[in-house]
Amino acid sequence: MATTSPATFPRPHSGDELVDAVEVADLVGHRFPGGTYRIEHWENWLLTDCTGAEPPTDGLVHPIALFHVPILGSGTSIAELFALLGAEGAGRVKLLGYDWEYFRPLQEDVSYRCEGGIVAADRATDSQGRVNDIVAFSIELFDETNQQVARITNRWQLLRRSVAA
Repeated sequence: MATTSPATFPRPHSGDELVDAVEVADLVGHRFPGGTYRIEHWENWLLTDCTGAEPPTDGLVHPIALFHVPILGSGTSIAELFALLGAEGAGRVKLLGYDWEYFRPLQEDVSYRCEGGIVAADRATDSQGRVNDIVAFSIELFDETNQQVARITNRWQLLRRSVAA
């Protein structure tokens, strides 16, 4: 897969300019910087408490952590993803779905290596000429022994303002 630099890709866009379909397709293969994320006990407790559940026992991490741990651990953020994808604002992005695959339980106080990137990017135009881009990214988590623990795949729909030319 190709590696791209967030500083130069994609090119900046004005508010009314449609992101080119080739640029969307070229997102496939973009790799996030990568990094690690350690889920501390206090964080796990807060995440669990906000769901109304009892804290897991034996240092198990509540599954809700997979909403943010892979993204932050892979060295990116929602804001950086929006910029990379040329999103026109938070109201212009829809979550189409996410898949969480667990291969081993997540544990507190373990540094997880996170790596991933864009795995799919397609353009669609509806019958009224509205342009939508469907983008998927996947991030894998590995424990300190290099065993894969989890993989997330998120699919987003970007609602573009402009009509395809």
